[in-house]
Amino acid sequence: MITEEIKEYIDRSVLCWLSTVDTTGVPNVSPKETFSYYKEKLLIAHIASPNSIKNIRHNPNVCVSFIDIFIQKGFKLKGKAEIIIEAHDLFKIYYSLLSSIYSDKLPIKAVIEVTITHVSRIVAPSYFFFPETKEEDQIASAKELYLKKIYYGYHR
Repeated sequence: MITEEIKEYIDRSVLCWLSTVDTTGVPNVSPKETFSYYKEKLLIAHIASPNSIKNIRHNPNVCVSFIDIFIQKGFKLKGKAEIIIEAHDLFKIYYSLLSSIYSDKLPIKAVIEVTITHVSRIVAPSYFFFPETKEEDQIASAKELYLKKIYYGYHR
């Protein structure tokens, strides 16, 4: 289920958001910056994710979303998560892959391996309301708004 296009978006996305549910049914969304793929599995490093890990152990159903923040397109992946600990046969492979993204100095305690069951696209509403929108225009607009908000203190 992980197509070449999804791989491209994973490779250029800075963060993904992992959604889990706790034992009382309350959702939890947690940003993750160290994630990748291996064959047909989505991999997320467990660096500081005690709530996500606890929730997955209770209920393995997860949703992960990621976008290219400038193009404002990406994917939402739903699936079943499994916690891959150091004793697992795949841990060394996953650890090597994930630690090479940023640094092997990050304390990867385990790997959240997601088997994808459903894929859907995420597309900014402007593409629907203004079908003539080109990705280059969207990038320029996103950068301009980002600069206004972050660097120039633009607030509504």
